[in-house]
Amino acid sequence: MKKEGYYSSGQFARMSGVTLRTIRYYDQHDILKPSLVSGSGARFYTDGDFARLQQILLLKYLGFSLEDIREMTIEDPDSHFMLNALNVQLKLVQDRIEQMQLVEKTLKDTARAISEEHTVDWSRMLDLIHLTVMEKSLKNQYQNASNISSRINLHSLYSVNQEGWFPWIFRQCQIHEGMNILELGCGDGALWTQNLERLPEGVHITLSDISQGMLRDARRAIGGSDSRFSFKAFDCHTIPARLGTFDLVIANHVLFYCEDIGKVCQNVQKLLKPGGRFLCSTYGSRHMREVSLLVQSFDERIALSADKLYERFGRENGAQILSPYFQQITWKTYEDELIVTDAEPLISYILSCHGNQNQYLPDRYKDFRALVKKKTENGFHITKDAGVFLCEKVTNLK
Repeated sequence: MKKEGYYSSGQFARMSGVTLRTIRYYDQHDILKPSLVSGSGARFYTDGDFARLQQILLLKYLGFSLEDIREMTIEDPDSHFMLNALNVQLKLVQDRIEQMQLVEKTLKDTARAISEEHTVDWSRMLDLIHLTVMEKSLKNQYQNASNISSRINLHSLYSVNQEGWFPWIFRQCQIHEGMNILELGCGDGALWTQNLERLPEGVHITLSDISQGMLRDARRAIGGSDSRFSFKAFDCHTIPARLGTFDLVIANHVLFYCEDIGKVCQNVQKLLKPGGRFLCSTYGSRHMREVSLLVQSFDERIALSADKLYERFGRENGAQILSPYFQQITWKTYEDELIVTDAEPLISYILSCHGNQNQYLPDRYKDFRALVKKKTENGFHITKDAGVFLCEKVTNLK
């Protein structure tokens, strides 16, 4: 017997505008499971399943394989997950539009050259080849954007400190008229989008990231017409900039990801003007430790990070790592903690981590969700142990 609020497989397929065969295929391949299976084997779906189907169909339209889609979606109808997914999918669509516009322009330019010059410009053909393979990076871009959004969202919702992380970082920068600034690993540009009204007019800021996708997000968020900003993609191990040109270089939660931290610090030292400053943020060993304890109480095999990043560059050892390249190194702590009262943003954060949690949680997701809901009922306290090192350029580096 059909239950209130449930749709049979046939009804669900008709309402969705897809074939029943497609619905069955998604079920068989664990991409979209029914919310209810009756004793006789009849399958039923809910309104929440429509939300998941929307994600699947859009990602399929954007060119992802079904294997990719299985990894990139999670079976949770909560509005928090849905809103986050829609925002990231919107960025993906915008990326695809930009890519197709570039392909269109290159096709027109190539056709015009052949028509007018009666010869093939092979450099344009190579550009076209490069543009058409750009879609291979979309999966990583989706995951990166989703992960960053999940991390920022948890802190913005539940931080006790009313001055958010990015406004606090901005205040430590002490930016004034005439400064030339470089940010390494700018991500989606949140440091600047949250502080645009406080930013002087007479400054120039170069935003860099190894990811072209992140730079596209930053450019869109800030606005391409803001002449104070320029955007460049490069690896901070090989910074293509003139020496001694920057008043301030910023690396917000970046150094612990670098393969050769010393080389990056040396590059930054060379880029700074005499007396220039380097601001690099990181965290200490106590940062977010309650989250790791929570997931390990559920499954001791889970490690939210394959590496303890604070051991590579953290509050405890950062000054020692920086001291060969900079002087007057000062640590400033961002005084804050989290009190989380809803499960879903915390689960999003956990799923966004760089560890092995996605090997173990999906198969037992409902049980894990129940545990997190119980933990957050009366407020789940999370320690924050983060801040910045402020450094001055060493004028006589030996």
